[in-house]
Amino acid sequence: MALVVGSLTVPLLAGTLFVALLTYLTCRQLSSYWHKWYEMKPIPEIAGTLPFIGNALEFKTNAGDFFRQIEDYTRQFSDLPLFKLWLGPLPFVILYHAETVEPILSTSTHLDKAYVYNFLHPWLGAGLLTSTGPKWRQRRKMLTPTFHFSILADFLEVMNEQAEILVEKLEKKAGKGMFNCFSHITLCALDIICETAMGKKIYAQSNSESEYVKCVYKMSDIISRRQRTPWFWPNFMYNYFGEGKEHDKTLRILHAFTYKVIHERAENINNVESDSETENGKKRRAFLDMLLKATDEEGNSMSHQEIQEEVDTFMFEGHDTTAAAMNFALHLLGSHPEAQKKVHQELHEVFGTSDRPINTEDLKKLKYLECVIKESLRLFPSVPFFARTICEDCHIRGFKVSKGANAIIITYALHRDPRYFPEPEKFKPERFLPENSVGRPPYAYVPFSAGLRNCIGQRFAIMEEKVVLASILRNFTVEACQEREELRPVGELILRPEKGILIKLEKRRQQS
Repeated sequence: MALVVGSLTVPLLAGTLFVALLTYLTCRQLSSYWHKWYEMKPIPEIAGTLPFIGNALEFKTNAGDFFRQIEDYTRQFSDLPLFKLWLGPLPFVILYHAETVEPILSTSTHLDKAYVYNFLHPWLGAGLLTSTGPKWRQRRKMLTPTFHFSILADFLEVMNEQAEILVEKLEKKAGKGMFNCFSHITLCALDIICETAMGKKIYAQSNSESEYVKCVYKMSDIISRRQRTPWFWPNFMYNYFGEGKEHDKTLRILHAFTYKVIHERAENINNVESDSETENGKKRRAFLDMLLKATDEEGNSMSHQEIQEEVDTFMFEGHDTTAAAMNFALHLLGSHPEAQKKVHQELHEVFGTSDRPINTEDLKKLKYLECVIKESLRLFPSVPFFARTICEDCHIRGFKVSKGANAIIITYALHRDPRYFPEPEKFKPERFLPENSVGRPPYAYVPFSAGLRNCIGQRFAIMEEKVVLASILRNFTVEACQEREELRPVGELILRPEKGILIKLEKRRQQS
């Protein structure tokens, strides 16, 4: 009997310890939750907040309706510096004024991305967008040289080539009535990022049924839905009762695509130089080539897994964001003939009747077009909101925000502050002329975020948008076929119009 009792002692002790540990961790979590709940109680909140559930049950399931809910909340609280909402057990403070955004973005303290970015990890790993701490600092330092202006200038040829293909496709639509241009622009952006990031032509514009594009959109939708439903945050709940299987199926397609390209490129790295010569004999580089050769100051190189994290990040952030921005810009120009006329005049001054490719000197001269792009990004920022973790207790406009809370910057609302953008809903590119930008706070306009974690690819994005839009507008006059209200922006990971961008094109007669 003693032997039996003795043999039971070990598992019994282990079970007791497990229960004790579970109880301790649960109590600790509950204590942390209630501490934040009471400490942040003075911060204004939306009605109907419930303990543990928060406001999750009040959010609309449709992505477009959800985005308009957030819009409504920022208008409702517009006279207050901030408000809070709870997603399950997590508190979020919502920021939409330059003076409340600045303390978060301007410091090196709150650099970590918010908890909801964890759901991007299966897709993007711990790349520049999602990584934190020393890893992010090391990776940012290593990758910054790959975005040097001289390297970006090498990509101009790819942008011109793909823009020319786009123009040829659009010529078939000119003079034939209304059509949706969204997918045409998106496929062009995808061809550009594939060739510049990976050195691989995928001919997306020729193959409009690109599986990769479909999976990017599907994955964005899946992740966004999970972010809004805290009961699906635990993996076992998501896998058994949520979209876990669809998530994993889509993920396999996305990763297989970039994995194959990386390994093919790595195997042929010594031959890449000869394979990548352009027509004029100049070597054409890709980001992937630079990543395969990249080392830090200690001489450490990046593993293939680390390279895949960055390539997946470049592919997602580098085509979807710019495609959305160019589409919204075309809609706005098509809705404002006077602004479009100014762009056409500027293009004539720079190019005359020539159809030559765009060079870096041309880009510098396209100042009004750049104002158009900036104003389009003000009204329709490609990333309508982004979030950080509060890494230590802080005060924002007199309100204490606890360590571990999350701050969401609503770019879409921030850019509509009438103090800095009078008549905020009006499309006025002249706002961004140098003389009209004097005195505007730097954190009143952050389409590429700001501070240490600003977008590393923003110069690439502006260059691409200038090249593609200039190529279209050198050849066509654009007429928008939707009112602004009909666009119904869907704010998920990227801001997109719910049903695309409908336009008409007419072939331009060149001025003599």
